[in-house]
Amino acid sequence: MLGDVRVRSRTGFEPERRGSHPYIDFRILHSLSETEGSVSARNARRLLSFQRYLRSSRFFRGNSPQNSYCVLDDDYNGQAKCMLEKVGSWNFDIFLFDRLTNGNSLIKLVFHVFNTYGLIEHFRLDMIKLHRFLVLIQEDYHSQNPYHNAVHAADVTQAMHCFLQESKLARSMTQWDVLLGLLAAATHDLDHPGVNQPFLIKTKHYLATLYKNTSVLENHHWRSAVGILRETGLFSHLGTTQRQEMERQLGSLILATDISRQNEYLSQFREHLDNEDLSLENSAHRHLVLQMALKCADVCNPCRTWELSKQWSEKITEEFFHQGDIERKHKLAISPLCDRDRENIASIQIGFITFLVEPLFVEWARFADTRLSQTMLCHLGLNKASWKGVLQGQLDSGSETDTVVEEPDSQCLPQESHKV
Repeated sequence: MLGDVRVRSRTGFEPERRGSHPYIDFRILHSLSETEGSVSARNARRLLSFQRYLRSSRFFRGNSPQNSYCVLDDDYNGQAKCMLEKVGSWNFDIFLFDRLTNGNSLIKLVFHVFNTYGLIEHFRLDMIKLHRFLVLIQEDYHSQNPYHNAVHAADVTQAMHCFLQESKLARSMTQWDVLLGLLAAATHDLDHPGVNQPFLIKTKHYLATLYKNTSVLENHHWRSAVGILRETGLFSHLGTTQRQEMERQLGSLILATDISRQNEYLSQFREHLDNEDLSLENSAHRHLVLQMALKCADVCNPCRTWELSKQWSEKITEEFFHQGDIERKHKLAISPLCDRDRENIASIQIGFITFLVEPLFVEWARFADTRLSQTMLCHLGLNKASWKGVLQGQLDSGSETDTVVEEPDSQCLPQESHKV
């Protein structure tokens, strides 16, 4: 059955079951707190297949999944197509596009940008295999996650598309680079469980053991993506060496999204900029730029318009707090940023922007000093100021409830004009 496929290893790393949901069984968690015995690999794999079992069970009972890929009426299709004509605009509203495509934003957007760059023709991709690949990718994002879901993947892919349209990248990136960048953006959070790495480690999750507590989620996203590539045979017509190199570079890009390693990548990028020795004729340098582009795309929410940025901020905070609620319920130490009784959305966003987003986008603007970069930095500054206003309002009122904030004046923003 499709729901129980194992992928045979061809490149030397231990394979994973495709679409294996990192299900947390707290009965086992409590037993581990009482005894130090470990869960057998066989039992762990049974737990990992939990979500896919539920999906297949609903199918055979005649209950189709809520987010099934279905045909839209002409009006919605027409509006979605109109939006795709402006998919290169930084103001692209992914939430509206997801509604117009009935929850299929990732499928529609990735297919469109693949076609835009001529990747389907260049790599001789089979349309049926490509469609199946995109459907399986979208299915393996967990729609119940407030933030780490297929809409986030579509949003990151759209941001990557905007970066690839920048003049420096458009002139230098090969079709191979573009393909890898878009694939990595679409799959970078594949099968995300909605909890972070420290949670998986302290609950002694199978994935934490498998990846030795190092880039646990990023390794899982990569291996899950490789599993779908092999299952669909999307690139089966390419030579073995070329496929293996694609899988390796895809992993290198996805692993770069590990926020705990941000200083490592940022320092390397900054050093090249300081030395003025970054050459886009060098394939290794182009790969580093792709890594930085994906990192920027992954955390670009505070660089969007206030209306879009605020929605993303609410969603990630909801996911954080949900993890904290689980930890509180099961008497675990509550992770940083996850305690709804002590944290608030404004303070979380101010810290996120100050320590993670700003340093990244300042260096990106040094590399690509364009209208788009200035627009993103301007949004970033205005959104940070808005969150400071929210926080000050809460302090003045002695309340931690969110307050209404006016959208920043967009007239002060330099408007980029990437439209494909």
